[in-house]
Amino acid sequence: MHDEPNLIGFATTALACHRDTELTSDQPLMRVELDALHEHAVTLHVLLDQATVRTRAHAAAEGDQLHNARIRMWQVSEYLHAAYHAAPHADGRAPTREACALRLPEGAPDLTICQRHLKASARVRQISTPTDLIRR
Repeated sequence: MHDEPNLIGFATTALACHRDTELTSDQPLMRVELDALHEHAVTLHVLLDQATVRTRAHAAAEGDQLHNARIRMWQVSEYLHAAYHAAPHADGRAPTREACALRLPEGAPDLTICQRHLKASARVRQISTPTDLIRR
């Protein structure tokens, strides 16, 4: 048992509050919201990574399940990154087909999501096999 407050519980409550107050519109998500969701997903991936490493040393079966969750969370991050680049810019401009196909960074502040994604993907390549990462 840990003596620290359950910060994960606080974070979950904050996300639920955001869902209930900010995502009530029937409009598609804007890039800024997709960026925020991607940041949450990458952060959760890092948390699952740490939990996997910590748990595998003591409970192999539980660690394996956390490993699978960590991989799926990375796949969520991949899809959010792709959705971001497919979404229209704040000024309404649609992304070009070439930029989407090549997944080219589009400069600040749009580059932030790509930098975050590349940093996380470096860790993913260290802890996962190519077979692990096949999207299902």
